[in-house]
Amino acid sequence: MTEVTGSRPLVRRVEHVMGIPVSLAVRGRSADDPALADAWQQAVATLHDVDRVFSTYRPASYVSRLGRGEIGVEECPPEVAEVLALAERTRVESGGAFDVRRRDAEGRPVLDTDGVVKGWAVEQAARALETLAGDFCLSAGGDLVCRVADPARPPWRIGVEDPADPRRLVARIPVRNGGVATSGFTHRGTHIVDARTGLVPVGVASVTVVTASLTDADLDATAAFALGPEATGWLSSRPGRTGLVVGTDGSRTVVGQADGQTGPIS
Repeated sequence: MTEVTGSRPLVRRVEHVMGIPVSLAVRGRSADDPALADAWQQAVATLHDVDRVFSTYRPASYVSRLGRGEIGVEECPPEVAEVLALAERTRVESGGAFDVRRRDAEGRPVLDTDGVVKGWAVEQAARALETLAGDFCLSAGGDLVCRVADPARPPWRIGVEDPADPRRLVARIPVRNGGVATSGFTHRGTHIVDARTGLVPVGVASVTVVTASLTDADLDATAAFALGPEATGWLSSRPGRTGLVVGTDGSRTVVGQADGQTGPIS
């Protein structure tokens, strides 16, 4: 996933957080606004705080300790309960294909909230940027929050990578205000399974979802991917979503209809 900006000048910021590069693109009046530096630092600080609470790579994080049964949810920061509630909602809505609770190869219980946290965290971080006068696009590992402050200005144009060749794009999506998320195996390997079977989904190479909330877009993209052959049918039942399902055979299926904040997928 990448933003395609054309010839308009941009100011960019990049920080490595949560094991991935997080980038900010700003255009318009905020490009020269002294408040930009403070807003960016607040956004980055939010992501670092999320990493300390939710990282499954940090043995001392709250989620790691919760997964090992050392503490209860009531002993964690309140955002842990919020994320678990989002995960449970998506588990029910996906018929069990999406689940943050599983067992490892030795049968031990594992709590892995990564499928919820990234989009949710980026959306939290974007709140620090809402006061900027210009437009911004905050991107982290395939998840983006886009804002266009002035209705007279053009949308951001988001490019969706070809899962078979990330140097190419399979689609472009104009987005004014909303979240865009893509799930697939291109950059992280086979990290998504259908929780109903424990098996890697087949038939689907990537799923991209666009909707008002990046948290919802990320959850639906991951759940749809986990559903494999059922991805298109399930995603088409989700209200307010526009999506693109790319099959392992190279097929492209556009789901849903664009609203006033999102243009058609082309």
